[in-house]
Amino acid sequence: MRYRLLGNTGLRVSELLLGAMTFGEQGGVGAPIEECRRMLDLYADAGGNVVDTAINYRGGASEAIVGELLEGRRDRFVLSTKYTVSRDGADPNAAGNHRKNLRLSLETSLRRLRTDYVDIYWVHLWDRHTPIEETMRGLDEAVRSGKVLYVGISDAPAWVVSRANTIAEFRGWAPFAGLQVPYSLLQRDIERELLPMAESYGMSVTAWSPLAGGILSGKFTRGTAQPGTRVAADSVSEHDHQVARAVQEVAGSLEASSSQVAIAWTRARSRAVLPIVGARTVEQLADNLGAVDVDLPEDAVRRLDEATGFTLGFPADFIAQTSPWVFGEASHHLDA
Repeated sequence: MRYRLLGNTGLRVSELLLGAMTFGEQGGVGAPIEECRRMLDLYADAGGNVVDTAINYRGGASEAIVGELLEGRRDRFVLSTKYTVSRDGADPNAAGNHRKNLRLSLETSLRRLRTDYVDIYWVHLWDRHTPIEETMRGLDEAVRSGKVLYVGISDAPAWVVSRANTIAEFRGWAPFAGLQVPYSLLQRDIERELLPMAESYGMSVTAWSPLAGGILSGKFTRGTAQPGTRVAADSVSEHDHQVARAVQEVAGSLEASSSQVAIAWTRARSRAVLPIVGARTVEQLADNLGAVDVDLPEDAVRRLDEATGFTLGFPADFIAQTSPWVFGEASHHLDA
């Protein structure tokens, strides 16, 4: 495992993050604590150092398990958690990105995680009812208090993230160092606006669901999906199967697993991307971690890209198509 800097900070983070959404058996398919312990140990032995959870994962059990498993070695890990999701559905102030929920959520997470600080604190989802200025000021106060070291945002429009970081820059507040978004061969939407924006700001992009809920592992295409999986077999489209088969073909040619190829593809798209790998068993995690050793050749990346049938749409495609006419023949001699 190698390491990269988190955004424009000096924090060293491993090239694969360990997602703890499966830590705990509450609310459906998940992993018992002893299996979680084995997964964390395997990840640490491979050189991984980032554990990503959230206040709402498994009804809070994920944070509690992570806190127990990190006891005695917490400072060797980059601990990442999120707030926004409601702590009490009957209380209108128990959710959102305003100061009150930020403070109470952070205190709740710190207790569960058995720590006095969080390395990366994420806004889990854009809250359109809270001014972004309030959120950024509240996060900056958390950073200044020492309870949070760095901040990031998950699942928000590019214009919101860009506005937030511009405000933070002009007011001397802590900016978002990272963006957390879904990214896989079956969900490439971030390539339109979010990924270029993050690259422009120097932000790290932590990509969740790089296997598209397990579809790209090939288990649905092979018919080996087990009952209780997060994605229902009858919801997998023919296009999904087509892309999964392309992944299998590339995997076969490289003597790698489908999961490894799918994760490696997200890493090949941009240096900013840091995939989040999650699993319910040690065996699944061990296979996913092998993605760091898969170097996709250009023709394999092109084969996978073409299988998705993805286009950037307007304005990116329009700008690319009209650039020769707009900028003239001389533009071909410009080394940008």
